[in-house]
Amino acid sequence: MSTRGTRRLTLTGSILGAAIVALDGTVLTVAQPSLQRDLHASLSAVQWTSTAYLVTVAALLVLAGRLGDRYGHRRVFAIGVLGFGAASAGIGIAPGIGWVIGLRVLQGAAGALLQPATLGLLRAVHPADLLGRAIALRTSAIGLSAAAGPVVGGALTTQWGWRSVFFLTVAPAAVAGVAALMVRPPVAAVTDRAGGLDLAGAALLGAALACLVSALAGLPDRGPTPAGGLGLAASAALGAVFVRHQRRTRSPLLPPAVLRAPAVAPALGVLFAASAALSGTLFLATYFLQDVLALDPLASALQALPLAVAMVAAAPASAALARRHGPRRTVVAGMCAITLGALAVATLRPGTPPPVTGVAFLLLGAGFGAVMATATAALVRAVPVRASGVAGGLQQTAMNIGPALGVAVATTLTAGRPLADALAPALAVLAATAAAGALLAVRLPGARTA
Repeated sequence: MSTRGTRRLTLTGSILGAAIVALDGTVLTVAQPSLQRDLHASLSAVQWTSTAYLVTVAALLVLAGRLGDRYGHRRVFAIGVLGFGAASAGIGIAPGIGWVIGLRVLQGAAGALLQPATLGLLRAVHPADLLGRAIALRTSAIGLSAAAGPVVGGALTTQWGWRSVFFLTVAPAAVAGVAALMVRPPVAAVTDRAGGLDLAGAALLGAALACLVSALAGLPDRGPTPAGGLGLAASAALGAVFVRHQRRTRSPLLPPAVLRAPAVAPALGVLFAASAALSGTLFLATYFLQDVLALDPLASALQALPLAVAMVAAAPASAALARRHGPRRTVVAGMCAITLGALAVATLRPGTPPPVTGVAFLLLGAGFGAVMATATAALVRAVPVRASGVAGGLQQTAMNIGPALGVAVATTLTAGRPLADALAPALAVLAATAAAGALLAVRLPGARTA
């Protein structure tokens, strides 16, 4: 197969893999009420279908990236995406809620395998001047899938029931798996077998992240609790032990080449801040549209549609901007757009014209699409090819923890107060988070990418 054919096939598989994970996350939300009724499950059990998945993914992402670096991203991606599809099919025929939760754990493990591998595959076959565009297309696919999820999920659930939602990703997963298996060297040859697997470090980091995500995931429903505080304390303690272990072990989970790269820390900080600000803002805006303005779910989704459209368009446009102006300016501009978008949402009141709401969501989507594509490309480009899986794992970790924190902050700041009164102060904090991300972006490379 030619080099161009390898790139196209790799891009196709990576886009499909990333898209089915994004699609699964949004269609599940729509299907949960029907699932609860059909399986006679409690609300807490249904919530665990999401929490178990999130915790599993967070715990395994970095280890999964390291496995890709060691054994080949093509192989790890194929296992992950085919496992994801198989778990989805299993959920579709699950006889009870216990089976659904267990299969969601397996699906989370498979999702953790495939997500860093999508970036590792792209890094392995694309030169630096083409990598940004490939990652931008991947970002657009994620945005489009996430936006389409509620509509597609709602239509399938209404017509054929909640089980049909989980069969939706089976065929794309099979296609992505076959595409990955068809890719040949140099992808399969890019491996790093030096040293051993740091399983102790993986266990420490996984436990720390699992405790953190579990504690944050419980805040929107239960608010601050002693158990949540204990989870945060345990996460901090395990994180400290992990850092100490990394300094002493001969084969650390996080290779020194990754940690020494100047762009890694600011890129991760930017992605974390952007995803936290966007998710918290979108969470509050959704409740405002439905609870304060009394819009039905479809009408509120249409109000927020500019966000998805802008994100899909901004990601590839940002690749061209980064080539011309450099990642630093592109990401700073994107973070400023998110900041302005959050502040615009804070001005919403009953009677606000729909175009004003549309502009707010447009700013949020355009900023996030540009930041996610450009900062991810800067992160992956900054590390050696043989460490791209770990870089992808760190990127996905930031993108998973950021939203959990953003929603937790939003719910904490608005708890016990009418949303119409609490909206502006809460969004001011989220806007400040995005502004802090803009300051971090100043440390990104300023040179053009081509």
